[in-house]
Amino acid sequence: MSRLLCIALVLTLIAWVPATAQTNTALPAEKIARIETAISSFMSRQSIPAVSVAVVQDNQIRFQGGYGMADLENFVPAKALTVYRIASVSKSLTAVAAMQLAEKGKLDLDAPVQKYVPSFPTKNFPITTRQLLAHLSGIRNYRPGEGERTNRYNTLTDALSIFRDDPLDFEPGTRFSYTTFGYTLLGAVIEGASGMTFADYLRENIFKPAGMQHTQVDDLYAIIPNRARGYTPRVFAQFDGNYRNPVLMDSSYKIPGGGLVSTAEDLARFAIAAQNGVLIKPGTFAEMSKSQKTRDGRETGYGYGWYVGKLGGFSNDPDSVWHGGVQPGFTSNLWLLPKKRFAVVILTNLEGGGRLGLGTLANQIADIVLQ
Repeated sequence: MSRLLCIALVLTLIAWVPATAQTNTALPAEKIARIETAISSFMSRQSIPAVSVAVVQDNQIRFQGGYGMADLENFVPAKALTVYRIASVSKSLTAVAAMQLAEKGKLDLDAPVQKYVPSFPTKNFPITTRQLLAHLSGIRNYRPGEGERTNRYNTLTDALSIFRDDPLDFEPGTRFSYTTFGYTLLGAVIEGASGMTFADYLRENIFKPAGMQHTQVDDLYAIIPNRARGYTPRVFAQFDGNYRNPVLMDSSYKIPGGGLVSTAEDLARFAIAAQNGVLIKPGTFAEMSKSQKTRDGRETGYGYGWYVGKLGGFSNDPDSVWHGGVQPGFTSNLWLLPKKRFAVVILTNLEGGGRLGLGTLANQIADIVLQ
């Protein structure tokens, strides 16, 4: 049997039947069945190898499950505790870490970044941490090919060498421009303000307090239990089961903005801890969840580490905050409705970004749970 035929057979099986679903019966059985039907339809429609989902309601994980195959070649089923690369969802965790330090008086959001990263060159205009958080800094994003680096960077300071000497794209505060490199610099700011490595700070101040036992900095060469293998379409944006292994990518150049690995359950725990005062004060979370503005008053649709409501183009609810992520082999989404104390986490091992429709599935799950 050919490799492609094997994959097609696996996808046929997993698209309709949950491989290993772990659920919390706090939700009524009828709602669980409807959620699983929505997940099954989504997987079938897009030929998704694996999906892990967690649902938060009233500060409790009410549902979690893993479906399909975390590893097609070795027939390893997905679980709620399957570990995925979460890509740019990492930015939300990094932003909370920065706001923690601001609450403690260790980080001045409006001071030039050189106060915490003296080695970063002074530019034509000052850059502040607040501008880094909101993608208003003028720091450039990837150039063609830079999003798939294989270089190993041992420290964030080393990673800054990619862009540290480049001019700003614009005067900070005048434009919104999404930049993962800006979050690399933000991670270096966190190190300077805390006196800890970025990985150590997150482990002690985000992961442990939130109960996130399976979240860590990605390491391409480490043995990470329950790690999913990622896949990418052979033809761009053609989700038909004709997949291949993704290009090799070492995340060490972008850890704060796209270099964490986690599980659906752990990100659900993060959503709870970020909102209920465990990680940051409720007022700080509210501040992070406001759409920022350019200097001339234009709404950006982005707060501090979150897209915000309708302006983000992801949800019909104006009070939602969310972040998605995509990188070779993986697509992820964390979506919160703070006023309803509700959150959905969806992690997949297929590269596809917004074209996969994780937002549609998240809204379907919300409709089922909240109605």
